[in-house]
Amino acid sequence: MDQNILIKKRRPRYPGTHPRSFEQKYKELNPEKYAQDIKKVFERGQTPAGMHIPICVDEILKVLNPQPGQTGLDATLGYGGHAEQLLKKITPGGRLFGIDVDPLTLPQTEMRLRKLGYADDMLSIKRMNFAGSIQLLSHTNGGFDFVLADLGVSSMQLDTPSRGFSFKLDVPLDLRMNPKHGQTATELIKNSSENELAELFINNSDEPYANILAHAISTQQQKIKSGRNLADIIKSTLSSRKISSEDITKSIQRIFQALRIAVNDEFGALEQFLKFLPGCLKSGGKVAILTFHSGEDRRVKKSFQANFRNTVFSDIAKTPLRPGPNERRNNPRSSCAKLRWAVKT
Repeated sequence: MDQNILIKKRRPRYPGTHPRSFEQKYKELNPEKYAQDIKKVFERGQTPAGMHIPICVDEILKVLNPQPGQTGLDATLGYGGHAEQLLKKITPGGRLFGIDVDPLTLPQTEMRLRKLGYADDMLSIKRMNFAGSIQLLSHTNGGFDFVLADLGVSSMQLDTPSRGFSFKLDVPLDLRMNPKHGQTATELIKNSSENELAELFINNSDEPYANILAHAISTQQQKIKSGRNLADIIKSTLSSRKISSEDITKSIQRIFQALRIAVNDEFGALEQFLKFLPGCLKSGGKVAILTFHSGEDRRVKKSFQANFRNTVFSDIAKTPLRPGPNERRNNPRSSCAKLRWAVKT
């Protein structure tokens, strides 16, 4: 046999039928190629690794009522699930601006949406924080007909171990949306006093055991290098107080949420976004904001109410819309979502 003949090297198969490693779940990382496999994951009520199921799609489309020829902004592009549905409504003739701060997710999302046929004249994608949305006005004809913001962390970030969002794996505790900017959660813990941590846990996640956990984490901060380290400290601290495993898991999730919000200055960015939001909208323009935490919802609610009293907004949601029972069952990550909307005068 001619030794110069190149032999195609096959990709190594993952071991077993249910791989635990994210990197081994290559079927879930190629949803277009393995559509049937992805469908089975969805049918089990789970989110495929590396994917994000858009939440409250029908409610958002009803509120924003996007029409052909309109100009819109998806201020938190993420996986592009909402953007894809909005683009279907505003084309032909419309244009959607999609922005996101995540430098790792954004190129993947752009590639996916471009493959669906959305060129630059229909979809303009930029990497930026939504706090700077006002900068996009110069590219529009007097503002946006609609704006959507889906706050919080995406499934892609949660499911990718190297991003450091997981409390189940022994990977560095990071929690940054933009891994190239700012301090990690590990650094934040080591640079904060016990009182500062307690205040952070209360303000950012309404953690009922904030003081107890702040003391435990502060005294053992040198041990914390990974998400699992931090989760183990929380678990051992609360277990000794006869707290149920279900409540312990909720506390772990809240502590991670509080640290993530602080590391990314999410409340600061949201307040900046809300400040300039009315100036981004045309007269009659609509905004929909999806929140996943009481601190986020409270800020959106107060901003909308203030603009309604000042007649900047002609109408606002009196109560937030929630995902229906079928959506909550099929996508458990949607259970805490609240959708508020407003219309500019």
